[in-house]
Amino acid sequence: MLNSTHSHGDLGFEALRNTRDLGGYQAADGRRIAMGRLLRGANPGMASAADIDKLKNYRLDLVLDFRTEAEKHAAETAFASSFNWISDPVMVGNLSPEVLQPIVKSGDPENSRQFMIDFYRAFPVRYQSQFRRFLQRAEQNQTMLYHCTAGKDRTGFASALLLSALGVGHAAIIANYLESNRHNAMPNAQVLAQVFKVELPPQLVAPLMTVEAAYLDAALAVIDEQYGGMDRYLRQVLGIDVERIRNNYLE
Repeated sequence: MLNSTHSHGDLGFEALRNTRDLGGYQAADGRRIAMGRLLRGANPGMASAADIDKLKNYRLDLVLDFRTEAEKHAAETAFASSFNWISDPVMVGNLSPEVLQPIVKSGDPENSRQFMIDFYRAFPVRYQSQFRRFLQRAEQNQTMLYHCTAGKDRTGFASALLLSALGVGHAAIIANYLESNRHNAMPNAQVLAQVFKVELPPQLVAPLMTVEAAYLDAALAVIDEQYGGMDRYLRQVLGIDVERIRNNYLE
C-alpha cells in the first residue's frame, strides 16, 4: 500500500511515456484508490513488445483514446491488435507545427499561455459527452488505461474529474496533474529543439508543451462558475453515480 507522500512515478515501460497508476491516493472516507485499476498515459500506440506484455498483466478491460484521427499513426497496429482500444476523441486538435506557429508568431509567451487557458475552459463545456462516457466506464468498474497524445491536457482534465469523483483532495489532484512536466521533460526538450530549428523561441512554445496549475484551475473555475461546483457537475450535469465509482475502486 502506498502512503500519502508516495510520488506516482512511471511504471517502468520502455516506450510508454507519462504512464501512471492512480492507485494509492487517499480518497473518500479515508480509503485509498486500488492499485492497477486506473492508469493514465500518453499515447501507448508505439509500445514495445515488452511494454505490451507488461501492460497485459493489468488485464485491462479497455484502453480509451481521446486523440483525433489526425494524431494517430499506421505503426500502432501491434498495440491495436493486443488491446480493446476504443476511440472517443476530444476534438481540440494537437500541438503540431501547423497549430503552434500561428499561436506563437505573436512573440508573446502570455498569448501561448492564454491559448492553453482557453483550451481548458472549453473542456467542461464542449466535451461533456466524452467525459460522461469516460466516467460511465468507471461506473461499470472497468480496469482501464486512458490517454491522449502527451497525456497531459485531455488526460489531465479527465483525471481531475475521476479523482474528484473518488474524493481525492484538490492539492493531490493538482500534484498528479503537474507530474506530467517531469515525465514529459525529455520529449518536451526534443520538441523544443525541433521548434528552435524553425526559429520559434522556446519560451513561446514552452507554455504549450508543459502544464501549469493555472490551466487546470481554469477548467475547475468554469465548473464552479457555470455548474455550481464539482459535485453538482459530476452528479447532475454529467449524471454520474459517484458512490458507485467509489465502491468500485476504493479500498
